[in-house]
Amino acid sequence: MHAHYEMSIQKLAVKNKSKITKMSRICQITGKKAMVGNNVSHSNLKTKRKFHVNLFTKKFYWVEQDCWVGLNVSANGLRTINRIGLDAAIKQASEKGYLNLK
Repeated sequence: MHAHYEMSIQKLAVKNKSKITKMSRICQITGKKAMVGNNVSHSNLKTKRKFHVNLFTKKFYWVEQDCWVGLNVSANGLRTINRIGLDAAIKQASEKGYLNLK
């Protein structure tokens, strides 16, 4: 049933001439992405795999802007926000190009 649902979404997208975009698994504070590595079996056969980032979708209250901000943040990004504060972390991320503010 799940494959049928995805197929109907794709047909709908073709009908509307729009692209289906999935959210990328990238931390918006640290810029961490998935790493590529190998699964190694007992017989030492190697097959490619991905090591995904430990991501959370969190909402933070941004005091300086007086609004709520939703971010995709890794565990390390949460520690960064706790250490230097939300405002400084957002400024740092936007300078490095990890976060595009509207």
